[in-house]
Order: sequence, then C-alpha cells, then structure tokens
Amino acid sequence: MDLRVIVIPAYNEEKTVAEVVRGALAAADRVVVVDDGSNDRTGQAAYAAGALVARHAVNRGLGGALGTGIAAALRLGAGSVVTMDADGQHRPEDASRVFERLAKGDADFIIGSRLISGAAAMPWSRQAANRIGNLLTWVLFGVKVSDSQSGLRGLTARAAAELELKTNGMEVSSEFVREAGARGWRISEIPIPAIYTDYSLSKGQGFAVGLKTAAKLILRRLMT
Repeated sequence: MDLRVIVIPAYNEEKTVAEVVRGALAAADRVVVVDDGSNDRTGQAAYAAGALVARHAVNRGLGGALGTGIAAALRLGAGSVVTMDADGQHRPEDASRVFERLAKGDADFIIGSRLISGAAAMPWSRQAANRIGNLLTWVLFGVKVSDSQSGLRGLTARAAAELELKTNGMEVSSEFVREAGARGWRISEIPIPAIYTDYSLSKGQGFAVGLKTAAKLILRRLMT
C-alpha cells in the first residue's frame, strides 16, 4: 500500500499542534511537522505527539514550510501527500477522504473546499479573502476552483515531485493551483466543513491579509 504522509506547516502553534498531530496520525502513516522558526515549543510538542519534525532556523513563511515538508514526505517514500493546518481547522476524517480520493487514481491534485457547502460557517472577512483569491487565481493563472486558499489539499507522489513552489507567503495556496494548471494535473475538489475557533481566527488570511496576498500574486504573475 502507498505510504500516506500528512505535512503540517507550523509557526508558534504549541497550543494546538499536538492534538492536530494525534488526529493526523489516525489518517496517515507518517506525519511531518515543519516548525517554521517558532519561538515557542511547537517543535517539541509535535515530536512528543508522534510527528517527524523538520525545523527552520528562521521563519520562512507558509510557502517555505510547505516546500520543506513536501520534500521530506517524498524522501520518506510517500505515495500520496496531504497538507493540513496546525491550528485545528481541519478534521482528520477529511484528510482521510482526500487520501481515499487520490487512491481512486483519477485525480492528481485534490482541494478540500469549504465553499462548496461550508461557506455559511465562514466569517465574512474570510469569505471575502477567499473569493478574491479565487478570482485572482482564475484571472492570473487561468484555473478556476471553488476554494483556492484551502490549506487541506492532496497530491499524488508524481505531482508532489513535479511541484515547484517559488513563493514563501500565503500566496502559495494560489501557486499550488497555478502549478496544477500549468502541469496539466487532474484537479478535483471535495467538500469539507469550515471550522473556526477564536484561536484559528486570530491567524490565517483575513481581509487585510487577503489584499496583501492579492498584491503578491499580481507581482508574481508580472514577473513570469
């Protein structure tokens, strides 16, 4: 059976990462946490919970952490890779569903979409940021998906090996979609619930961050 690996980028997530890792281990054979230069005990908590931990000496950003984690998953011999957030936004059972969808063999890249059925639970600021991200991803890169900014995504080993991430910030979510379109990957989406807590809302992509991400995406497109 193909090795299933979950990659979790984490920056100052000691409050939640251990629980996320334990849940992820129920869905995958291995869990890789990338401690992205945290100044708390994120790495120690993840390791104690059973994850393999890679650490950046300095904070490189979401894109840098995902690149490191996916490379580590491939070195482990992953047959499929799923990424999920460290703040508790994603359910282990939904990561399992992504793996199961990849195992069918008719998709190379899976997005867990909160906007297919879960938008009602998403704060307006997050909805606005996500829809801006979707629109720009379509306009700039020619690929239309319902939730380009989702952190729950899956790749086959072939897609993961072809992936070339060149951005370090949150614009990496759109870069995944750009890569899928440019490389002709078969894209599919599965509905997942939008889960938010006060803690998770303090992080991630609100409206203001969404605007900054949009500016970086436009700059990225102009440079290519």
